[in-house]
Amino acid sequence: MEILSIYMAKELGHRGITVNTIAPGAIETDFLGGAVRDTPSYNDAFASMVPLGRVGVPDDIGPAVASLLDPDNRWVNAQRIEISGGQNI
Repeated sequence: MEILSIYMAKELGHRGITVNTIAPGAIETDFLGGAVRDTPSYNDAFASMVPLGRVGVPDDIGPAVASLLDPDNRWVNAQRIEISGGQNI
């Protein structure tokens, strides 16, 4: 997806269209059958990897996506944006 986003950003830029990739960390959703949300041991394991001390919830992702749609962020293009609470540091 990241490489596709780069090519799409290059292809669509002349039309004023920006393309970015959102890379969420562990989020309490239905993904993988709701494993992170419904299995306390998974949730605790992922939470221990996040400096903020918890896994994410959908409301952690939505505002970041919405901010990319704001005209003030029109110069953000061809980026991989990790929204993980710092899970990978």
